[in-house]
Amino acid sequence: QVYLVESGGALVQAGGSLRLSCAASGTIFSIKTMGWYRQAPGKQRELVAGITRGGSTNYADSVKGRFTISSDSAGNWVYLQLNSLKPEDTAVYYCSADDWSGTDYWGQGTQVTVSS
Repeated sequence: QVYLVESGGALVQAGGSLRLSCAASGTIFSIKTMGWYRQAPGKQRELVAGITRGGSTNYADSVKGRFTISSDSAGNWVYLQLNSLKPEDTAVYYCSADDWSGTDYWGQGTQVTVSS
């Protein structure tokens, strides 16, 4: 079992920056990939960024060049640096993890609100 807790969400003005953090605990050895998703009101949850244990990353087209995902060497933490924020980035951001058995884990979410 993997447990994920996000933090760092806040209210910021357009053009500002935030850094989100996700703490992972439990059977961390079983994690294959980690990532960040977001869900805006009335919309589907979407993948923002993902990272593998080998360090490979991928990003949604809407955040490429603005957001950066990273993790520590032990896999206990994953981060998302959000730069040049836009109002359309407003959403609840969720940390996620996939283990080798195919099980998906989710954090409780952290609110990011970007004002015009």
